[in-house]
Amino acid sequence: MINTPKANRLHIGIFGKRNAGKSSIINRLTSQNISIVSAVAGTTTDAVEKSMEFLPLGPVVFIDTAGIDDNGELGKQRIEKTKKIFDRTDIALIVCDFDGWNGYEKELFEEFKTRDIPVIAIINKTDLKNISDEKIKEIENYTKNIVKTSAKSDNQLIHNIKKALIESVPDDFVNTPSILGDIIETKDTVILVVPVDKEAPKGRLILPQVQCIRDLLDNNCKAFVVKETELADALLELKKPPKLVVTDSQAFKEVDAIVPEDIALTSFSILFARIKGDLNEFYAGANTIDLLQNGDKILICESCTHHPIEDDIARVKIPRWIKLKTGKNVDFVHHSGHDFPDNLGDYKLIIHCGACMTNRREVLSRIMKAKEANVPITNYGIAIAHCLGILQRAITPFCINTDRQS
Repeated sequence: MINTPKANRLHIGIFGKRNAGKSSIINRLTSQNISIVSAVAGTTTDAVEKSMEFLPLGPVVFIDTAGIDDNGELGKQRIEKTKKIFDRTDIALIVCDFDGWNGYEKELFEEFKTRDIPVIAIINKTDLKNISDEKIKEIENYTKNIVKTSAKSDNQLIHNIKKALIESVPDDFVNTPSILGDIIETKDTVILVVPVDKEAPKGRLILPQVQCIRDLLDNNCKAFVVKETELADALLELKKPPKLVVTDSQAFKEVDAIVPEDIALTSFSILFARIKGDLNEFYAGANTIDLLQNGDKILICESCTHHPIEDDIARVKIPRWIKLKTGKNVDFVHHSGHDFPDNLGDYKLIIHCGACMTNRREVLSRIMKAKEANVPITNYGIAIAHCLGILQRAITPFCINTDRQS
C-alpha cells in the first residue's frame, strides 16, 4: 500500500461548457497531457481522471468532464455521465471564458449548492480578452472564489488555483476523522481478526484492514492481527483483555462466540460505515430487514468491480443470511461501480458495501438519493450483524440513536 487509495483523495471535478478550456486547465494542473485538447467543441466525451500529489493539499483526483452544453443524442449521454460525477465531487471548478457566467454555469452552481459542494469559478482565456468588471460582479453573487487565468500563458495558473482550492477545501478533508481514535486510548490493545479466505488478495490485506492497522499505530496503540482460528489463543495469551476486537463481518458469528461479552466487538465494515456514511441511517435501514415480504427486491451495491467468486459475500452470503433471518423469498439485484441506479423506488432496501474504495461524499450522496426515494439503506457489516442477532453488541462502542425509526 504505497499509494494513497483513490477513496481517500480530494475529488476535484472540472465542469463547464464545451471548448471553455477544461481539458487545457487539467493538463496544466497535472503537468501532463491527460485530456485531448482541440479547437473542436466536444472533444472530451467521457470523464478523465488523474490521481496525483497536489501539494500542499496532498493526494487528489482531478476529474475532467464533457461539456455540459453538449447536444444531440450522444451529447445527452455525455451530459448524463458528467452529472454522475457530481456525486463524488468534493470541490467543483466551473470553467468559463470572458463571455462570463451564463445559463449553463448558473445551473451548475445551483446543483452544487444543493449538494453543499464548494465552487471555484475559473475565468479562462484572459490572453484573448479580459472579462468585464460587471460580469465579475455578477459571478460574485454566486461565488467569491474566482480565478482569472489563461491555460495557455498564465505562469501563475497552478499557484492561483492551489490558493483557491486551499480556501475552499472541506473541513472533513483537512481534519480527516480517525477510524478508531475516538473509541480507544493511547496504549490500548486492539485485536484485528482477519480471515484469509478466497476473497483475501494474495500476499496482501484488504484496504480497510490496512487502514485500521495504520490508524491504531497513529494513536499509539498495540495492534494484534490474527485469523479467526487463532483468536481464542490470542485472548488467552494476552496479560490483560484487549480494549476492542474488530473482525471481518463474514466471521462475525464465530468471533462473537469466542470473545467474552465484557470485551467490545465490532467489524471493519461498521467502522467504515461510520466514517464514510451515516451510522444512524444504516442502523435504521438494517432494522427494516424484518419487514421484508415475499417478492420484495433488494439492491446490493458494491463500489468496486471484481469477478464474483465462490461463496461471494454480496451474491451468496448476504442473500443467504437475509433469507434465513426473514424466512422470505426476496429478490436480489447487484450493482457495482460509481453509477447509482435511477430506479431506487423499485426496491424495499439498499445494502451498500463498506465503501473503502469510495469517498464519503459519494456515499452521502447515495444516502440522500435513497431518502428521497423513501427507501431504507444499510451496509454489509450492519446488515450481517442484524441477521446474526448481534447488531446491538456490534454498535455498542459507538454513540448512535437506537430508538430512531427508518
